[in-house]
Amino acid sequence: MGLGGRHGSGLCAARMAQRPMTRANPQRPVVTTALHDARLQAVETAVTKTGARTLLDLGCGAGDLLLRLALLPGLTRLTGIDIDLPSLRAAQARLADLPPETRAKVQLAQASMTVAHPNLRGYDCACLVETIEHLPLGDLNRLERALFADMRPGHVIVTTPNAEFNPVLGVPSHRFRHPGHHFEWDRARFAGWAEGVAARHGYTVTCHAIGEAHPALGGASQMAVFAPLG
Repeated sequence: MGLGGRHGSGLCAARMAQRPMTRANPQRPVVTTALHDARLQAVETAVTKTGARTLLDLGCGAGDLLLRLALLPGLTRLTGIDIDLPSLRAAQARLADLPPETRAKVQLAQASMTVAHPNLRGYDCACLVETIEHLPLGDLNRLERALFADMRPGHVIVTTPNAEFNPVLGVPSHRFRHPGHHFEWDRARFAGWAEGVAARHGYTVTCHAIGEAHPALGGASQMAVFAPLG
């Protein structure tokens, strides 16, 4: 569904707001891993370096990144979108545990990241954390047009698994790390995609390893940071 309203809150966001916020079940702690923590820390560091005040989290899922970044005093408005409503409900419940003034900075909406939303234009930074690999390859062009050509955030941060590292994790060569992945790229393929996107849309890009890097295989995950050209 599309988004409406002053800051991108639309029908789905309004429906979510009408339901009472429930607190996360303390008996069901959020499961995380050292790699996931390293990934979130890398993204947080990159976001901080951009000096962003407003942030868009595409494919926000259950809100792992939003919960972390909402605590940064420099960010004044954060919007998370996801196509999966149960994930957004989980994010909403977790956000309810934040202090009221912090929770007020964050909004959620059900929306596709491959469709341009006019009310999501002009954010200082957009993040896609382990998200692009969940899209069919044919949808990457639609994502590129929607995000880089239309919504045009000041900076874009993208992370995705590094396929070269899979043997270290015990992943067989004929499988991906997650059954929901449509692809997993090595470092050269990811860098090539990122450099092409940057060249087509007036950004520069730098790529980084995430996690303890193997001398030959790189990190378990990889990150591209797009910045405005000039």
